[in-house]
Amino acid sequence: MKIRAVCRPIRIVVGLALITTAVVTGNPWFYLGIAPLIAGMVNFCPLCIITKKCDI
Repeated sequence: MKIRAVCRPIRIVVGLALITTAVVTGNPWFYLGIAPLIAGMVNFCPLCIITKKCDI
């Protein structure tokens, strides 16, 4: 199994969890969860590019 196949759903879930936390708590810092959400939806992982450890 490719690492990216596992990373993509994790990024989407983490992004949604952070955005949900921002809405519930009112803390605007959690809106940064949009970054992993977008990365998961477009299948782009900056860490995979930097570390070169993910399969493409």
